[in-house]
Formats: sequence, structure tokens, C-alpha cells
Amino acid sequence: MNDFFLARALHVLGVVIWIGGVAMVTTVLLPAVREMKTPAERIAFFERVEARFARQARWVTLVTGLSGLYMVYKLDAWSRFLDASYWWMHAMVAVWAIFTVMLFVLEPFWLHERLRERAARDPEGTFRLVLGMHRVLLAVSLATVAGAAAGSHGWLAG
Repeated sequence: MNDFFLARALHVLGVVIWIGGVAMVTTVLLPAVREMKTPAERIAFFERVEARFARQARWVTLVTGLSGLYMVYKLDAWSRFLDASYWWMHAMVAVWAIFTVMLFVLEPFWLHERLRERAARDPEGTFRLVLGMHRVLLAVSLATVAGAAAGSHGWLAG
């Protein structure tokens, strides 16, 4: 069962890099960007850094999703999705799906351009929107990670 342990290690590493990156962007990078003098500086800097993180996050979410799918397959754990006490598995899939759609579909094909247009009209409001979205995604992600850690070690709600 060495392949299962490799999948679990890749899954955990992926989550650490991915959600850790979201935490860093939300709690460190965005507040630092807020202190830059002009909206143009903020937007240019954030776009440069965010583009690098997005490339990394795409790979990491792909590995995380595939390793998670493999573990469910290997354990034949499909029935857990029918049991509400395994809510954290549903949450993991939901968080993964939200980020995957954002990273692979919305951001490159729609969101990036819309935020740039909005920032040209209302830089402060756009910054608050981006920060707020990141905070919500981080909070949901951290609740999911905590639930998954507890649930995968035997704590089942309900």
C-alpha cells in the first residue's frame, strides 16, 4: 500500500502549499499592498505576484485533487459521501472545486479582465472586494482543513 501513503503525502503537501499560499496572500501580501501609495502601484504589484502564485496553485490543486480522488478510490470510500458525519469530505471537494474553477476557468478567461476594468473605475472598492473574497475563501478553507484533520483521525460530527 505504498502508493496510498505516497498519495496521502502528496495530498497533505499540496494542501499545505495551496492553503498556506492563500493564507500568506490574504494575511500578509494584500495588507502590504494596501500600504502602497497609488492604486496603479497596488494593481501592478498584486498582478505580478498573483500571476506567479496562480501558476503554482494550478499545479498544486491538480495534484491535490488527483491524490484525493485516488485515496477515495483506493479506500473504496465513496459511501462516505452519503454520510453527513463525513461533512469534511464534502467540504474538501467543494473547496477544491471552487478553487479549481477560479484558477482554471474564471480567472484566466473572465475574472482577471473584469477586476482590471473595475479597478480602473474604483481601485479602493476593488481592493476591498478582492481582500474580502480572499478572507472568505481562507476562512472556509481553514475550517475545511481543521475538519478534515479531525475527521480523518476519527472525530465524526453527529
